[in-house]
Amino acid sequence: MTKLARKRCAGLDVDVREGDLAKPLDWLASDSADAILCSLALDYVEELRPVFAEFHRIARPGGRLVFSMGHPMRDWADPRTRGVADYFATNRWGLHWGGFGEPNPYVESYRRPLQDILNGLSDARWRLDRFVEPLPMAEMAVVDPEHFAELSHSPAFICVRAIK
Repeated sequence: MTKLARKRCAGLDVDVREGDLAKPLDWLASDSADAILCSLALDYVEELRPVFAEFHRIARPGGRLVFSMGHPMRDWADPRTRGVADYFATNRWGLHWGGFGEPNPYVESYRRPLQDILNGLSDARWRLDRFVEPLPMAEMAVVDPEHFAELSHSPAFICVRAIK
């Protein structure tokens, strides 16, 4: 992704860096960011509280954190993916991603209850500003009617906006 970002941002005043969200982002100064955007990356981090605390350190007073994740209930609603795991425990699980061409990669991430996500945010002193369970766009009904119908009745993602 960093290679793609560098290519797309060639010629722009953009600093693209690769980091590990499980470690401090020490190249970023405290109180230096007006906004932090973290799209679909937190599912791959086991412990959220330290990440939210690090984002809080980086954000200026009044700064915003916007992030998206897989919806915690998505896999629990389907007995094929729920298995015997406990909803209230953070657990690592994986599946073969489809829809991206062959081969279908095996991808592992962490599942955790919604309370762990929102309480981790609160424990790091973020104030929840907005919580959205997005519906599919109307155009999806033509492109992929089966998934459109499914996502119209059961959310796959959450989007959160919080303020420091």
